Order: sequence, then C-alpha cells, then structure tokens
Amino acid sequence: MSESINKSTDIAPGSGARLRKLFFETLYLSAFTFGGGYVIVSLLKKKFVDDLHWISEDEMLDLVAIAQSAPGPIAVNGAIVVGYKICGFPGILLSVLGAVIPPFLMLSVISLFYSAFRSNFMIHHMLSGMRCGVSAVIMSVTWDMASGVLVDKKWSSLVIMLAAFVANYILGISTIWIILAVIALGVAVTLWRNKGEEVQS
Repeated sequence: MSESINKSTDIAPGSGARLRKLFFETLYLSAFTFGGGYVIVSLLKKKFVDDLHWISEDEMLDLVAIAQSAPGPIAVNGAIVVGYKICGFPGILLSVLGAVIPPFLMLSVISLFYSAFRSNFMIHHMLSGMRCGVSAVIMSVTWDMASGVLVDKKWSSLVIMLAAFVANYILGISTIWIILAVIALGVAVTLWRNKGEEVQS
C-alpha cells in the first residue's frame, strides 16, 4: 500500500483520482493516529508536504496556524484547510469524512465497553505508554516547523515564536490572547508593508 501511495505524486489537481487519494490518505492517518490533533497535523505535513509535495512548507505552516486559530478540534480543522488547499470544497468534504469516520467508529465501540476498559490494568498502562510516544511526536513536529524558520532566517518570526512561548509557558497568558495579538501584529505589518510599496511605486 505504501509503495502505491508514494508513486502517485503526479496526480492532476482537482481530478477524481486526487480526491480519492486525499480521502483514503486522511482516513488512513486518522485510523492509525493516537494522541490528538497535533499528532495528525504532523502526519498530514509529512504526507502532503514531504511525500506527495502537494503543499509547500510555508503553506503548511500557514494552514496549521489557521487550523489552530479556528474554533473546534484541530484535527478536523487541519483536515479542512488541507483538503481545501488541495482540492477546494470537494476536498473539504472528503478530508473531513476521512478524519472523522475512524474516531467515530472507534469511540462508538469503546463506549459500549467503557466500564471494562476503564478498570483494565493493561489498557491503563498501554495508554500511559502511548502518552509518552505522543509527546515525542509533538516535540518532533514542533522542531521540524521551527527549524524551517531558522533555516530561512526569518528573525521576526523567530522573535514572535519565542515571545509566544514565554508568554504562554512562563507567564501563563492564555493562548487565545496570544493568537489575537499575533493576528493583530500580522495585519499591522502587512498594511505597513503594502503602504511602503505604494509609496515606492
């Protein structure tokens, strides 16, 4: 299966084949992902940026920022923005279906046996081990995305990233206020740059 996936990087945008591939890739990632939205976002990045080359590194960073800023689960938001970028509105529908179907089915089955799972010694320790693995995956994707800023020498982005970390982790400022502040800063910088270009022209 993985060989056929990796060979089809030249599928035409908007084609039925690309839509089918988008659905099955999202379904596959969602079915075998443990640890929440940040993990599946990292896997979306690996598949659609690194393997298939359907999205650029910078575009993926922007999409992750949008997914994190929007209300709702980041896994679903990530599927929405990636699906829209790749195949427009049909891509949204298929990628969301692919992301939602596996957890919906799994949780429906688990809910029937919740009492047994909750008190099971082996399952408890298995989930504890998974949490450690999930933490490592989140650290890995954070490093990958942050290293892109360092390689491109985007010092303003690096300062903003470090300031956001200090504000949230050390000062305890809510993520909501940090996101709103960065949005306002981005809008202000963009307007300032556009005004400077108009003056030069």
